[in-house]
Order: sequence, then C-alpha cells, then structure tokens
Amino acid sequence: MNDRFEDDNTQNTDQGTDQNIDQSIDQNMDEMSFEQMLDAYDSKIGREFKPGDMVEGQIISIGENSVYLDTGTKSDGVMDKSELLDENGEFQYSVGDILKLYVVSLSESEVILSKAVSGAGMAAMIEDAYRGHTPVEGRVTGVVKGGFSVDLLGKRAFCPVSQIDVKYVESLEDYEGQTYHFLITRYEEKGRNIVVSRRDLLNEQIREERTAFMKELAEGDTVQGKVTKLMSYGAFVELAPGVEGMVHISELSWSRVEKPEEVVRVDDILPVKVLKIEKPLSDSPKISLSVKQTSGNPWDNIGTTFNIGDQVSGKVVRLTSFGAFVEIAPGIDGLVHISEMSHVKRVLRPEDEVGVGQTVQVMIKAIDMDSKRISLSMKDAAGDPWTGVLAKYPVGSVVEGILEKKEGFGLFIRLEPGITGLMPTSNLRQSAEAAKFESLKPGDAVPVLVQDVDEDNRRMTLAPPDQKSSDNWKQFAKSAKGASSFGSMESILRAALEKTK
Repeated sequence: MNDRFEDDNTQNTDQGTDQNIDQSIDQNMDEMSFEQMLDAYDSKIGREFKPGDMVEGQIISIGENSVYLDTGTKSDGVMDKSELLDENGEFQYSVGDILKLYVVSLSESEVILSKAVSGAGMAAMIEDAYRGHTPVEGRVTGVVKGGFSVDLLGKRAFCPVSQIDVKYVESLEDYEGQTYHFLITRYEEKGRNIVVSRRDLLNEQIREERTAFMKELAEGDTVQGKVTKLMSYGAFVELAPGVEGMVHISELSWSRVEKPEEVVRVDDILPVKVLKIEKPLSDSPKISLSVKQTSGNPWDNIGTTFNIGDQVSGKVVRLTSFGAFVEIAPGIDGLVHISEMSHVKRVLRPEDEVGVGQTVQVMIKAIDMDSKRISLSMKDAAGDPWTGVLAKYPVGSVVEGILEKKEGFGLFIRLEPGITGLMPTSNLRQSAEAAKFESLKPGDAVPVLVQDVDEDNRRMTLAPPDQKSSDNWKQFAKSAKGASSFGSMESILRAALEKTK
C-alpha cells in the first residue's frame, strides 16, 4: 500500500507540475497578447485619414443596414450595407472579408466609408466639405450663362463669373479646362444644386498674406512691384497679393512726364520706394510709392557731368511764351530763352522754331546749383553766321543772293540764312541793270556785288555787279571795315583774315 501511495503521490505531483507549467505558459501568452494589443492600439492612434483617402478594411460586424470595418485606426469604419449588394440585391460578404473603400467623412467615433468616390459617398463628402468650409478641388469644364460649369469630385457645380477670381475677368475662355480649389457656398437638393466660389478662397489667402506682408513693410523700404493699372495721374503697383500702392506721375521719373505710359506699362516689374503708409492694418491701406527715388538725384552729379560752354543735344519737353525747356539728361532741364533761339532772325514765338519732342543742339551758358537752373542757347550752338563774314564775302566780290523783299529805300537780298544785305536805291540808279532789279520778285535769285561790310554792326551794303567795272569801285573797298588802304583784293582778304584771328 505504501508503494501504491507513493505512486499515487508521484502521479499527483507530476500532474500538478504539468498544470503549473501549463498555467505559466498560458499566463505568458496572455501577457504577450496584451503587449501586442497595446502596440497595435498605439500604432492605430498615429494613423489619420482625410476625405478621399482609400482604406483597406476588414469586416468586423454586419448589421441590418450598415457594415462595420476595422480601418486600422482607433475609429471603426461604417458604410451603407446597400452599397455592397450585388446585381440580384444579395449581400455576399462575411465577417473577416477585406474591402477597399474610400473615406467620405470623419468624426471622433467613426469613419464614414463608401465603395466609390462618387454616388452617395461622394455626395456625403461634398456635403461634409460644405458644412466644414473645406476647400475642394474642381475642374472648370465649360462656360455657361453667368459663369462656369465645374466638375466637383464627379458632381456638377456652378461658379458665377464674379466668383472665379479676385480680379476683373476679361476672357472667360482663359479659365476653361483649369483646375482650382473652391469653397462650396451652396449645397441644396441633396447635391443637385451646388454653387462654388474661388474668389472667397482667394480672398482668405490674400488677407493672410497681406497681414503678414504689412507687418514687415516700413516707410523708406525699397521693394519690387508689378504695375497693374495706369491712370492720368499715376500708376498703381501691386507689392504683394492684396497690397497695392500708387506712384504719382511726378514720382515716376526724374524727367518730366506728361503721361504715365511714356515711362511704364502694365505688367512691368520695377523697384519702388515706400514714401508713406496710411492705415497699415486696414483692409485697404494707402501706400505712396516712388520709382524715381530708387535711383539718385541727377542734380547730385551734374558738376561732373556738364560744364559751361559744353555743346549737348537735348529734347524739347515744354514750351512757354518766353522760351523752351530742353532736357539734356534724365531729370535735368534747361531753359533756352526766346532771345537765345536764333542768330539769323528775330523769334517772336518759340513754337515757330521748335516743337515738344524735337531734338535740338544747345550750348550750356550758365549752371545755378542752388536754384537748380541751367541756361541754354541754341544760337550759340549753331554759331553766329556774321563771325568771319568779311573773309567769306570780301568787298568787291560778286556772289548770288535771293531777294527777300522790296522797300522804298532799296532791296533786301539774302546771301545765306542770317546774312542779309541791303542794295540802296541810290546804287540801283547808277546801274545800267536797274530795270532788271526792279522787275525781280521775292524769291528770285540775282548776282550782287559786295560793296561794304560792317561785321560788328552786322550790316552789309550791296550793289549791281556792273558797278565793279566802273572807275570808282575801289572807293567802296576803302569803306570796308578792317581795310586800311586802297590796296589790291589780296590785301583786303589778308586784312579780313587777320581780323578773324
């Protein structure tokens, strides 16, 4: 009996040991499963979906109207059971089956799924975007009355022309075929009436960008801008989306500007200096800009650029009753007084000599840095035609002239522009060709004898050519200013040349 008792005890001991081992193994397996479950839960917390994402989920429960799936996140997925019915209206799926679905919308407790990105699921997605004020991507498919037809995730939507952009729409066809983000502003009749706006979305973006830009912008800054509009008084320049400033016409250039389009064009990109900012935190801040002040004032370097006596070309920029203003460099205007316009004639009106925009040659007569004024002369640049006239038209020479006009005391005959001589009536009476001269008309050409030259007083006396052969022609040569004797023509010429030196 003792042996049996020992055998029984041994058997009981072995069985107890086996039970302890089994319990230990089960406990270890339970502990490992719990850790794995925690790891799996933690991994699910880190996963997030957004509408439109594709989900591969396993069916965990099938209800009367809904099917529930494991989405791999802390939130289970749910979908309408009717979407899984076959052509015969039968449900062919079981718990554990894997399905590929699309996220329609999300909440804290569940993820709404759909079999396709269209139909009921798409309608729910669009409605969710409408209620959540969420931007949705859409493609402009065509131009319709009053706006555009937009394909919005498979649904047809309407965008009014006023809502497609923040700027004025000139050509509707430019938007056709383009893909943009829209906000849904109206969702009615279960998705049969959808109205969208791109303008609202752009305005929201612009407000954010404008606020950020204006926090950094300060008076005195130089920034790049784009010319958006030209007016008679200046140009509007966009500095950033929703931030626009104005360059007054006087600040477009150091040169005189009559019209903004003379110096800038719409869409030009150019540097501008911020002169003044009013209401910087408002939706419509007033910003004054300058183009010319991004470069130095040309008067600062005029002393090294121009000198008195220089001859330069310039453009006539303005006419007044007393003269013409000529721009000799950008921002540098000088005045040609009416008395400095011509040596050859008396000018009564500046517009008779020059016109705005005309290029003329001028000489710098004076520079006043304090008052920023420059005096110019056109006649000095052209030269005085009476300078050296005695050498060019020596006394006793016969030259051709043009009759300008007849007076009772004689004939005015022009030898060249600015050089006009007088043939006194007394000289005509002594000529055998008097009748020929009296029959002349203004504009007729005629040969004449140079009888006397007074260069200082700008006077010349002429006579008919036949008086050159008379015995007393030398007395006329004696009266020529600068001639010291009755000498030959050679001596007269020599005296004239000496005088010009």
